[in-house]
Amino acid sequence: MPATATHTLADRYAAALPGSKQRFEHAKGVFPTGVTHDARMMDPFPVYITHAKGAHKWDVDGHKLTDYFVGHGSHLLGHCPDDVVKAVQDQMARGTHHGACHDAEIAWGELVRKLIPSAERVRFTGSGTEATMMALRLSRLYTGRGKFLKLHGHFHGWHDYVTVGADYPYDAPGVPGVPDDVARHCVAVPPNDLNRVEDALKADPQIGAVILEPTGGHWGAVPIRGPFLKGLREVCTRHNRLLIFDEVITGFRVSPGGAQAFYGVTPDLTALAKILAGGLPGGCVAGRADILAFIEARPGKPKMKHPGTYNANPLSAAAGVAALTRVATGVPCDLANRAASRLRNKLNELFEAREWPWVAYGDFSMVRVLPGYSGERPSTTAGDNNGLVPYDGDLNKLDGPKNMKQYSALRQAMLLNGVDWWGFAGMTSCEHADAVIDHTVTAFEASIDALTAEGL
Repeated sequence: MPATATHTLADRYAAALPGSKQRFEHAKGVFPTGVTHDARMMDPFPVYITHAKGAHKWDVDGHKLTDYFVGHGSHLLGHCPDDVVKAVQDQMARGTHHGACHDAEIAWGELVRKLIPSAERVRFTGSGTEATMMALRLSRLYTGRGKFLKLHGHFHGWHDYVTVGADYPYDAPGVPGVPDDVARHCVAVPPNDLNRVEDALKADPQIGAVILEPTGGHWGAVPIRGPFLKGLREVCTRHNRLLIFDEVITGFRVSPGGAQAFYGVTPDLTALAKILAGGLPGGCVAGRADILAFIEARPGKPKMKHPGTYNANPLSAAAGVAALTRVATGVPCDLANRAASRLRNKLNELFEAREWPWVAYGDFSMVRVLPGYSGERPSTTAGDNNGLVPYDGDLNKLDGPKNMKQYSALRQAMLLNGVDWWGFAGMTSCEHADAVIDHTVTAFEASIDALTAEGL
């Protein structure tokens, strides 16, 4: 985007994106805060998009942007992959909702069973939030215990039970809008501490399950790796508690079989969404047959009721079948992981060369940048999941309060340099080729120069 004669980043941003600014002014009279998802809000206004393809999208003012939101993590294949688009177009001509069973839902479910180790049975939902809600309800039915344990900073959707401890401050006594007698069913402890998990399970026999994002909360802000997962599986088995993996983001992204296949740790239940449905709405719970049996009508057994107008709807099923068929080859995961590794390495080389107090870190196809950092940086020879974790994984330093002025300024600067970067983080797709990564590094250099010029 061309520079203007104005001086501040915010001024330049407003001048370069007048179409987005105008639409946001209108939207403020339609939606609370003017947006339809909290993560889309930014200061002074968000960007509005017209279309997308591959690793790019275009805003209403005609700017081409390299995209690291990738549909909030759902587009491992990039935007509008031809095979998924054709599958949805073909299904659209046959019907969007038959109000009946159909072949595509069986094909979709069988792909999940083929790829996800825990998937003895599958039940589709409308979203990831619905999937974690179902997993917890099933755990209560199976165990007869009303509580569950989660880790600080781990996000499992926006329903009442899981909002405790999801965001800083993690030990806040309450969550706005959530009744205290609902919130008390959630016990939250810090991540990567098996002793704290085991102590909590010993102290409270009403905890029936443990749920976590298996690569770390908020998609890896504080990475979790194999040894912790293996230890957690052992602790849950020994104390007779269910283990639930929330693989809404990591499912089919870390590997075709998710984090559980990569690490060889099989949970009792798995929540999936995003890539599952090829970027369309859709989620599912996959897990042990004896637990999902509580959805069935059985003599003398309680049945969990589960309607849902858009469960396994034909459009999402068609997209999901097309997407997972390609994911099953392993190629999309490998390409996305390689792109992210290349980006992390090149950013750290840039930060070191310019003597900037920044670091890039993360696992698999997830990348995070951290300002105000002066310690060791991950080695360029690190693999997909063994790079250095800054601050020894300190939750408050890695996922605590942010300098929102700096956060917004970086987004503004990156957009002005042709990249839609998710604040201090981003995810790659298999379409993020080397030239795309190189352009992103150039955008970072220009953007941090701009932040430095403004004292940020």
